[in-house]
Amino acid sequence: MSSASWHARVECGRETGAGFLVSERHVLTCAHVVRDSVGAQVAVAFPHRGDLGAVAAEVTARGGWEGHTDPGDLAVLELDRPVPIAPAGFAAPDDAYAEPRPRLVAYGFPRGYEEGTIAEYRATAAQLIADEWIQLEAWSAHGQPLAPGFSGAAVALADSGLVVGMVSAAAGAAGVRTGRMLPAQVMARYWPRIAELIPARARHGTDPARLRDLVDRAEKAGAALACAPERLYLDAVGPLGPPAPPGGFATLWSAAWYVLSEVEVPGAARRLTERLQELVETPEPVRAAATPADAARVPGPAPVGSAASAPARPRPAWSPILVELARSGAGDDQVLVEVSACRDGRRHPVGSRTLARGRVRAYVQELIEEAFGRLPLDAAELIAFVLPREWLNEPVAHWARSADDPTPLGCSYPLVVTDRARRAGGLRHQLARKWERLDGKATTAVHRVECAAGEAPNKLRFRLRHDEADLAGFAAPPRSPRLGPHFEVSLNAPAPVLLWPRAGCEHDGGDCTGAAFLDQLAAHLSRLPPAELPRHVLEFREAADAADEPDRHWARDIQLLWDDPRCFPDAAPAPLRSPVA
Repeated sequence: MSSASWHARVECGRETGAGFLVSERHVLTCAHVVRDSVGAQVAVAFPHRGDLGAVAAEVTARGGWEGHTDPGDLAVLELDRPVPIAPAGFAAPDDAYAEPRPRLVAYGFPRGYEEGTIAEYRATAAQLIADEWIQLEAWSAHGQPLAPGFSGAAVALADSGLVVGMVSAAAGAAGVRTGRMLPAQVMARYWPRIAELIPARARHGTDPARLRDLVDRAEKAGAALACAPERLYLDAVGPLGPPAPPGGFATLWSAAWYVLSEVEVPGAARRLTERLQELVETPEPVRAAATPADAARVPGPAPVGSAASAPARPRPAWSPILVELARSGAGDDQVLVEVSACRDGRRHPVGSRTLARGRVRAYVQELIEEAFGRLPLDAAELIAFVLPREWLNEPVAHWARSADDPTPLGCSYPLVVTDRARRAGGLRHQLARKWERLDGKATTAVHRVECAAGEAPNKLRFRLRHDEADLAGFAAPPRSPRLGPHFEVSLNAPAPVLLWPRAGCEHDGGDCTGAAFLDQLAAHLSRLPPAELPRHVLEFREAADAADEPDRHWARDIQLLWDDPRCFPDAAPAPLRSPVA
């Protein structure tokens, strides 16, 4: 400790606290020490290096602390110039809890100690309080207690000087010589760069150095892997493992380090290592062919006769996010919303709430983003809106992706609607049987349903049940006066795929202008496998959105009812909120 020049004194307005240097320009302290940094200057001094004087600093990151007992009491200060001081080193996460308990020291600046003083403590137990703090107790009944001025001080092992945490609070009661420490692994939740400094421990035979090497290789391999830390984490901990911490993971290593340091799920670190090894060491062409989700992001519809019209590939292993909307029974304006992520043949509820219709969209946007974190890394994502029959024409594909991103959902992901009434019973069984026939098909037979065709609904039913038509294409929306009965018949046949333009058609002398829409369907879909239609409709929507005149593009308002019950688990999950209160 004699050479620990990295101890720092932090002043901000009337507040004085401690801190410690972790790089040539970064100092860590408590957020409450610099709570007034918006209106007051932050100054950092190093008591062992008085020759450097006070160094101005700026708060560049905070942990989210907003009050006395709030979590995230961490602030990162960036000095306005680098300082020639060796930064603090960190101990392994378990070193503070060895038996017998090691002596811990903190260097703080209570009133009357301008140059600083040392307090000696030990960790009471390895148990986190409120999943955030470690309790400290005095090493002896004498000596310096924790007091104002110690906030932000590094808690270090007395024998090595390596940091295990940071003082965040004293007991606050006379005669009680305890305090709280924010351990280093918790600090890393709020500033992931700390994870780069803490030695990782082996888990269930996992070699941390090997995992670190795989992470480095994955990050160099490209953005597709580097942007998926939460999916890798959820793959590792499994559906019953702990969720990702608030705010997720900024880097792959922060996710990997979290598994090594904080997750107690057996085999999680091994699974993470194996998954990263598979992703890093699989040749790129093989990985691209095996990852339908990546292929779904290729812009622009494939022209007829291109690779898309090659012999059918295996059915994509869609991983749906189900957005289920239903009338709640609590009032005409009230909608029951349930969002689930489907993984490994099971539904994993994300959220459930009864809302006024005007609030549904924002809630769904929020939950879809959360649901993506529960899908496997290489999932073929599919947004499926399960709607009452009278709502099947809702413009869900035009809903914005999020409050901050106006990109339509239908231009961001493969998006389909399904009929809530077909989720169970005989219709579901018949649909599954129809898809067994469609799986091996490389082309799609479209049956045209035009306003002026004059085909009776019962004849349409017969065609859909016994002919070789794979899908029904409609020239008008479901509630069209001329085609409403035909639509009902198609749903009950049951037809596995229906397509229509959301906007109503116009008539001139008996001719249906929706016929042009059906012409485009026939040209684009006839040589595509039925199982891959959600992906290709995404491409049509993207092309329409990018057109010079989007409103005139034939696919602007395309609605796809695509219903393969094998993608969706049979039973709905138990509601997240009991309807009985």
